[in-house]
Amino acid sequence: MRYMLLIYNDEAAMANTPRDKVEQTLAAYGAYTEALKKSGAYLAGERLRPTQAATSIRLANGKTNVLDGPYADTKEQLAGFYMIEATDIDTAMEWGARCPAASTGTVEVRPIWEMTDYLS
Repeated sequence: MRYMLLIYNDEAAMANTPRDKVEQTLAAYGAYTEALKKSGAYLAGERLRPTQAATSIRLANGKTNVLDGPYADTKEQLAGFYMIEATDIDTAMEWGARCPAASTGTVEVRPIWEMTDYLS
């Protein structure tokens, strides 16, 4: 089964992090990504640009409303993701707990709802 590991961090805190700490964090993510790949669990993963680069779209009363920047003001913002293959939720949660973001922010582990499941 496929799972998304959604990574949430505080963008303001990350922006104020000293360069050497940023390099340590990037190295930790590199090692984590390599471990996922070696295990065969890795399917995809990317880092997202800050929420200031986001655009939110809503349809209301037949009108498209576009909002530049983040839609909601929250403590943590979606910073990136990994898509993994795991035999069950417990295995996916083990990978989520190993993600560097689990110690500085939040990793949401969510099963992917396969469209083939819906269409069957």
